[in-house]
Amino acid sequence: MLDLSVSLAGHRLSNPVMTASGCAGHGRELSRFLDVAALGAMVTASVTAEPRAGSDAPRMLETPAGLVADTGLSNPGVAALLRDLPWLHSVGATVIVSIAGSTSAEYARVADQLRTSDDFARVMGLEVNLSVPNASAAGRSFDDDPLSAATVVGRVRERLPRRTPLFAKLAVDARDLVEVAAACLEAGADGLTLGNGPRGMTIPVDSPTHRPVSVVGRASGAAVRPMAVLAVQRVHQAMLAGRMSPAPIIGVGGVTSGRDAFELLRAGATAVQVGSATFADPRAPARVRDDLARLLDSWGCASLGDALPTVVQSAAVPAGRSDPAAGRAPMTNDH
Repeated sequence: MLDLSVSLAGHRLSNPVMTASGCAGHGRELSRFLDVAALGAMVTASVTAEPRAGSDAPRMLETPAGLVADTGLSNPGVAALLRDLPWLHSVGATVIVSIAGSTSAEYARVADQLRTSDDFARVMGLEVNLSVPNASAAGRSFDDDPLSAATVVGRVRERLPRRTPLFAKLAVDARDLVEVAAACLEAGADGLTLGNGPRGMTIPVDSPTHRPVSVVGRASGAAVRPMAVLAVQRVHQAMLAGRMSPAPIIGVGGVTSGRDAFELLRAGATAVQVGSATFADPRAPARVRDDLARLLDSWGCASLGDALPTVVQSAAVPAGRSDPAAGRAPMTNDH
């Protein structure tokens, strides 16, 4: 049997393929089409402290190579997610909860609500979505600024048990991506998710006189994949060069096939997420996993590690500083 298992922040996953936040709800709808327990992990839609209605319609428009979406963080709130955790546990899913907020205090509040829940033990880790507007920064995203991103990560980290992995999710077009990523790891993140799609806009044109309603939001789909690959490679290389602590990277953006997934893994990711492809094909995460297995089998590989170079990431720590990664599982590209 081909071994697709990967080690992610101290946890062993059966395979590297996950859902992407916002594209599969909390798993109930998706479970009609595939076994969510057979995925590497189920990443929930981002939840905030209280329910949010989100943006007015239209929220999402299709482009020739993906989507542009602005949901305004529409979600039922963390309390609704907590009601779904027992079901996710009952079907055997590995759960990563995505959280968001308008202020660092709101992120901390969501983390508190999760940690004090009786069902928190059913959560493998948290993903902190930082590609959302910062209420105190004139609408700029938290991941546009290293200090803002690190403040959120730090406040969430101090509210969680140290054994709970924390992944900072950044946009592929975040300003000073490497610096922001390094700041998140310094603040206590155990890994990174790269990343949310770039900002974009689409305007439907049906006729010269038609006045359509445009959508300005995050782009996703095949057009984003080269940007996601570059983002993963840039941060991975910065780790190898000692510019930041070594940590696992989850790659996301335009994954629709096993080859797409392997491209992100080859760039330095430990795992990948499947997002907007799920809207067109609810079985997309399972199909990508199976396609990756067939690809590796065709190359004569017995495991995912056989297809990737072993690169022990022993980033040097500047003199006089303690290693912020101390206590974490050592990261290699030997998946």
